Amino acid sequence: MAPEWGKVTIRDIALAINGILAGGRDDIKVLGISTDSRTIKRGQIFWALQGERFDGHDYIENALEAGASGVVVSRKELVKKWGGTDCCVIYVNDTLKALGDLASWWRKGHRALVAGITGSAGKTTTKEMIALILGTRHQVLKNHGNLNNLIGLPMTLLRLGRQHGRAVVEMGMNRPGEIARLTQVADPDIGLITNVGKAHLEGLGDLLGVARAKLEMAQHLREDAILILNGDDQVLMECASGIEREFATFGFGPNNHFRADNVNFREHGNAEFEIIFKNQRKKIRLKVPGVQNVMNALAAASVTLSMGETLEAVCTGLEQFKGIKGRFVLRDLGKGITLIDDTYNANPLSLRAALDSLGRMVGRFDSVIIGLSDMLELGSEAKELHYEAGKWVGQLGPKLLVVTGELAREMAKAAVESGLSHSQVYAAKDTEEMTEVIKKSLRPGDTILLKGSRRTGLDKVVDGLSLN
Repeated sequence: MAPEWGKVTIRDIALAINGILAGGRDDIKVLGISTDSRTIKRGQIFWALQGERFDGHDYIENALEAGASGVVVSRKELVKKWGGTDCCVIYVNDTLKALGDLASWWRKGHRALVAGITGSAGKTTTKEMIALILGTRHQVLKNHGNLNNLIGLPMTLLRLGRQHGRAVVEMGMNRPGEIARLTQVADPDIGLITNVGKAHLEGLGDLLGVARAKLEMAQHLREDAILILNGDDQVLMECASGIEREFATFGFGPNNHFRADNVNFREHGNAEFEIIFKNQRKKIRLKVPGVQNVMNALAAASVTLSMGETLEAVCTGLEQFKGIKGRFVLRDLGKGITLIDDTYNANPLSLRAALDSLGRMVGRFDSVIIGLSDMLELGSEAKELHYEAGKWVGQLGPKLLVVTGELAREMAKAAVESGLSHSQVYAAKDTEEMTEVIKKSLRPGDTILLKGSRRTGLDKVVDGLSLN
């Protein structure tokens, strides 16, 4: 019988996570779980997680006062404190692992087909495209936003209900072992790796480290699950050559199982292409720009076709997709000025894709302004990779490059050395100054591309420019 909140008991949860019930009645029905004592609802069980800057065990009393039906802890002194009371206390060695164990048990209790998505870029967009396609025939569970880590993914799976016929979950990571664990928890029927790029290098070392970490998915998928890889990603494919299982591929190359042909870019850069699968061919007109979205659409098609959807349903779903805030989304600022908001995140792979897509949209760069901030978590290669980013922009020859952040001067230096004049490059001290510099330089018909890692706050520049 499928587990269901309001019917599962404290005993069920303790058994699922191999926990020790140290106090209270074990037949109490649980209405859900919460990791936040500030928002917990009466009847939910409080999961005391520990992080680098917080410890949920410090808020147990707050959770109980708010009506928690019990607590899951990993500190033995709290078992002694609460174990002899009416409070339901479940003790485990590691509450984070126990959260994953509960989600794994919950997922296995439901019949929904699950797709798991990882990669250095395009995960969230691909996930949303998949959800739209599957939503034409099924009720679909998906991560909210990018809740894709060792906490967010289990919390997503614990929303799985009997009404869901399909689920699509994004899997993120910044160190080895995380994709392996997320794959074990989600137990996907389809596993997809969108690409590998230089991201999260602080925890993974280099590009090969990224590829190996992503390919943990291949090693931990069950035998009858389907693995799909980006067949155009040379590093990924070279690393995948050593895995002992079959897999399908997507991409532009002629040897891919799912591929695109006759790619064109219409007004505003929106893509039009034919998807080819086996002996079928179907034209798709996307409402979003960029060659990267063609690849995202191909990835989504490969997953959903592998889940049994028709090519017709794939096209219907993809043509409904209107983009996601902060991910290469176009804004009309009036007077023929277009702002491309790509401020949600950045790494060298996604920056190169954004610049390529920008080139396909505008043709010439003499009316283009590019605003860049730091790409974070690049470890020892950060300085070199920011210099390389500035070099790319310098070779394109935009009207103006405005940079901000700790490594802004590396980008500015490279851009000048690669062809821009000093008057075409400006290093702003913060996002406020970047906004003002761009405003003063704007002319009718200009195109602005803004890109940087989320924590650098370039979304403030988007908001400032949009007030014009």
